[in-house]
Amino acid sequence: MNIKLLAIGKTDNKELQTLMNDYMKRLSFYVKFDMEIIADIKNAKNLSEAQQKQKEGELILSKINPTDILILLDEKGKEFTSVGFADELQKRMNAGIKTLVFVIGGPYGFSEEVYQNAKGKISLSKMTFSHQMIRLFIIEQLYRGFTILCNEPYHHQ
Repeated sequence: MNIKLLAIGKTDNKELQTLMNDYMKRLSFYVKFDMEIIADIKNAKNLSEAQQKQKEGELILSKINPTDILILLDEKGKEFTSVGFADELQKRMNAGIKTLVFVIGGPYGFSEEVYQNAKGKISLSKMTFSHQMIRLFIIEQLYRGFTILCNEPYHHQ
């Protein structure tokens, strides 16, 4: 299985980018992982919330292949423990999925078309975090999930 992370807008915090790079390198020992950044919408301040979600949604969907399984990182999504998330990854791998795509949307969330194409929604917390920090958190949780599946000592219970 391949895992891809799509995110709107670049990470401008060097420390966060360094941490993400570290976890992406670690994760690469377990699974093919790719992160793709979708550029911020130009002149977004001149667009309504709905228009911005629509434009971002079109860009997101243009990056998805028909066989990809789309999972949205959404505040209204299902919450998992780290072990539960690892189990979910195992189920997806057992299902023979070629590419699992996690998506971090823009500041207003996702367009209706993106929601319609999604096969699931995950919430990393009831708390609100910056979109840049969520990138680090999902990459770290993916890494943690694979270490759990491999019975490695990274995760302690």
